Amino acid sequence: MKIGILGGGQLGRMLIQSALKYDDEFYTLDPDENCSCANISHFTKGNFKDYETVLNFGKDKEVLSIEIEHVNADALSELEKVGIKVIPNANIIKIIQQKILQKEFYKNNNIPSPNFQIVQNKDEINFPFPFVQKLNTGGYDGKGVQIIKNEQDLDQFWDEPSVLEKLVDIDKELSIIIAKNERGEIKTFPITEMVADPILNLLDFNICPADISVEIQNEVESIAHQFISAAHSSGLFAIEFFLDKAGKVWVNETAPRLHNSGHQSQEGNANSQFEQYYRTLVNAPLADTDSFGFSGMLNLIGAENYTGEVFYEGLDQVMKMPKTYIHLYGKKTTKPGRKMGHINVLAETREDLIEKLILIKSLIKVISI
Repeated sequence: MKIGILGGGQLGRMLIQSALKYDDEFYTLDPDENCSCANISHFTKGNFKDYETVLNFGKDKEVLSIEIEHVNADALSELEKVGIKVIPNANIIKIIQQKILQKEFYKNNNIPSPNFQIVQNKDEINFPFPFVQKLNTGGYDGKGVQIIKNEQDLDQFWDEPSVLEKLVDIDKELSIIIAKNERGEIKTFPITEMVADPILNLLDFNICPADISVEIQNEVESIAHQFISAAHSSGLFAIEFFLDKAGKVWVNETAPRLHNSGHQSQEGNANSQFEQYYRTLVNAPLADTDSFGFSGMLNLIGAENYTGEVFYEGLDQVMKMPKTYIHLYGKKTTKPGRKMGHINVLAETREDLIEKLILIKSLIKVISI
């Protein structure tokens, strides 16, 4: 099968790596000729946000998908009209890639999400402090999101179409990955707990399973099924949640694709999120998602003050550690805050897992030569 992927980053790379055991051809489209997928796929250099480029790339594929949501959804809609299978479908991609439409989708489908106001510019603000500003489009990996605490902070307000969202008193950040094939089969992965880097606003650690009650677990899974029912699309979705200090669960946002919060599934589960996504693309039976005890993931992020050819300081020490698995993304150059790889860890207890993740973080540093 000829499978086209819009985007050539690490998510596409790991999808293709996982699917190489099958007999499909993978084609990728990305503006960067040195992207992570360039050397492991039939690569086309081009802008996945451009209508004609996406149309031309997709017209001879049997299935077209994404590894980044900021693509030209209008072109995907047109390809659907001429019989190209787009997974997830163009409509849900269009909804999710615009924060305003995404929030309205939650409201219209009774999916619990923090209270919000939609504004087109700064003059329309009528919302109590503190609040979170989320730009309507373009936000990714913590960009396009900021907290406005008071009147003084309005000086830094982005004067663009945005969602203003009530600031949640967060106890834990959770994530669940749910997949659906065209047969209507649905499966979820165990809920993970995310620990963010407060400076970069990027995922730092990921821990599975999350330390939550059975009641919270059931609520998260129920909301995920509610979402997938309302989405009317096959594919794989990562839904991020806030658990507030009063024990209430809120949906933060959804990604219509593979996600950083599911990386530990590569070694921590019977099958990974990448295997599962592949199966949705070819409409195969969905894979077993059982977990192997406790698993976690540490992001490898470019260190401050280092730009240039990458070097992973301390990698040899980490490679000696048992039940520790390194995944690099094929990026030749590093810069501050850039995702360069991740390390998965398995452990017998949650305490051992966290201890090991903290140790690894102290041992390894992404610098330039």
